[in-house]
Amino acid sequence: MTDKPGRVRGWAAARNVLKLSVRWISLRLRLMLVFALVALAAAVSASAIAYWLNRDAVLTRTQNAALDDFRKSLQDNTASLPLLPTCPELQEAADRMAATSQKYEVLLIGKVKGGADCAAPSDRDLFPLKVVPQTLVTAVNRERRVDDSNPYPYHLYWQRITLGGKPYLVGGAKVIGGGPTGYLLKSLENERADLNSLAWSLGIATGLALIGSALLAQAAASTVLRPVQRLGEAARRLGEGQLDTRLQVSGTDELADLSRTFNRTAEALQKRVEELSARESASRRFVADMSHELRTPLTAITAVTEVLEDEADSLDPMIAPAVQLVVSETRRLNDLVENLMEVTRFDAGTARLVLDDVDVADQVTACIDARAWLDAVELDAERGIMSRLDPRRLDVILANLIGNALKHGGSPVRVSVRTEDDSLRIDVRDHGPGIPEDVLPHVFDRFYKASASRPRSEGSGLGLSIALENAHIHGGEITAANSPEGGAVFTLTLPRDASSLTEDGEDGGSATEGGGQ
Repeated sequence: MTDKPGRVRGWAAARNVLKLSVRWISLRLRLMLVFALVALAAAVSASAIAYWLNRDAVLTRTQNAALDDFRKSLQDNTASLPLLPTCPELQEAADRMAATSQKYEVLLIGKVKGGADCAAPSDRDLFPLKVVPQTLVTAVNRERRVDDSNPYPYHLYWQRITLGGKPYLVGGAKVIGGGPTGYLLKSLENERADLNSLAWSLGIATGLALIGSALLAQAAASTVLRPVQRLGEAARRLGEGQLDTRLQVSGTDELADLSRTFNRTAEALQKRVEELSARESASRRFVADMSHELRTPLTAITAVTEVLEDEADSLDPMIAPAVQLVVSETRRLNDLVENLMEVTRFDAGTARLVLDDVDVADQVTACIDARAWLDAVELDAERGIMSRLDPRRLDVILANLIGNALKHGGSPVRVSVRTEDDSLRIDVRDHGPGIPEDVLPHVFDRFYKASASRPRSEGSGLGLSIALENAHIHGGEITAANSPEGGAVFTLTLPRDASSLTEDGEDGGSATEGGGQ
């Protein structure tokens, strides 16, 4: 039972490796491979056809010449023999037949005086009777019925055999009217050598054809893939934000149509992005201008509310609640305006780091103490952990994370500070119900509130977003998760030294943009 899942996983891994290897084969290589396979198949087919045609022609010509000469020689040399010749007479006839220009050996078999059978070979060592295949002997000695379609009772038969690894042609015929039976043995070694030379020549031609096809495939692949490569490079530049990227188009083929489509798409995308950028810039200017314009009246209103708050004890009990509401809402509006101005600075890329050497434990303690959270927050941090950061922005991050934990989580809130190599890690954990899974991906979104039924709940929905932007401008990150032991955990990770993020490594330099949400 335990082996089967392992085998399944093994086969799955093998399939994945195969898919990756196929995926990494370039289109150029695949085109060349297809060209080469087609050329190889065509060359091999043509060579094979040429070889077999030439082989058949060479062997047919050789065997026809040898058999025709043997038939005529058998007729001429046996006609002068007596009906019952002697063995020497058969031997002389066989030697005369073997002395022709066709260079074959002869074996004559017949009855001689005294009624005995005699086998007279021209070469006893090379061509004894046992060399002749029995099937050929049977065919030669078989008498056929004579009729209109078959005027002769005996026919000439032939067969190709191999002796000692060499090819031979064996033929035989029986003299009609009573006479000896003759067999020939002709070597086909020269023909085999010629055919081997032909095979080598065709093999070399096939190899040359394959090399030529590879070169042609390379040229064809380059011709086809060059526009595709230009299109891929243009798409990459377009993806990097170079919206003015265009392709030079020539021709009327499918690749040219694809390039024209790309140009039209890029032009439409550029226009759309320019429109959206203009709208976004106008929206940012509006928010910034509105925030700046609101600061002056807010300053006056804040001063009035502070006076009213100082005189709250002497006010009529009927109007005191209204005064407290005005004070709280004025403070909330003031915080909202400040947050909006901070957001516009991040969006405009004008936010700056003012670095200083800080003791992280002292910084966290100061943040908690300034907001009177000492009774609700547990701090786990060793003194002496020094980091070069922007103290004000670190305070903003901590205030938002701890304040969010106190407001939406449950006491006590635990803040722990740890160092990991060149990084600083601060965990803020509460003991509340945790963050719903559908809310987790959106906790750092601007103006996002988990409960749509409470649009006027505490806060503006910008606090965590601003905290994340401040972490990004330091080159850090904030993540949110639910603890297995209950409650939510926000983890802040910052570099121990953010000097590299300012211009020329100097304090107060312009920070690199951190990819805000």
